[in-house]
Amino acid sequence: MISIGMFLRRGAGEAPLGAVAWRGPMLHRTVQQFLTDVHFGDLDILLLDMPPGTGDVAISVGQLLPHAEVIVVTTPQRAAADVAIRSGLVARQTGQRLLGVVENMAPLTLPDGTVLDLFGSGGGALVAHELQTDAEPVPLLGSIPLSPVLRASGDAGDVHRVTDASDPAAAAIGAVADAVLASGRSLSGRPLPMSVNRGD
Repeated sequence: MISIGMFLRRGAGEAPLGAVAWRGPMLHRTVQQFLTDVHFGDLDILLLDMPPGTGDVAISVGQLLPHAEVIVVTTPQRAAADVAIRSGLVARQTGQRLLGVVENMAPLTLPDGTVLDLFGSGGGALVAHELQTDAEPVPLLGSIPLSPVLRASGDAGDVHRVTDASDPAAAAIGAVADAVLASGRSLSGRPLPMSVNRGD
């Protein structure tokens, strides 16, 4: 794992004391350096958590990884869905393949059975529908409900410990991971780009 946050000075409470206010060239160079200079080891998947929208980082990643697969993340409300749709269209314009859509902060079922749809509902399905084409189906990979357990573990930095089978968000995240693994393109029979350097 690598993050620019690891390079920021931190206070006694471990909160960053600084902020990164970079634009185009600096952001591009940083993303490029993370992709080329960080030793990740043998990878099955390299996951980039990017800021929302169609800004400099999204364009840089499209240039640096033009054949990457993109998971479009949205929340249920229409305003967020509209931004997510634009993000997916930009990814497609740069040659990336849309793997699917994940809806985060979806409605939460309370213990008494009532449903808390704090951010509305249906945004993930809307984004998947709007991005779908005849040539490229874009499935809704999963809908992750609001979860106090997930939020608390994230704040503690222990997201990997969210394994409580009774937590709907943990189950939904597991289902998304399974869907991503199942939809991966095999490299079998595909030519890989390489160049041969014939030394003199």
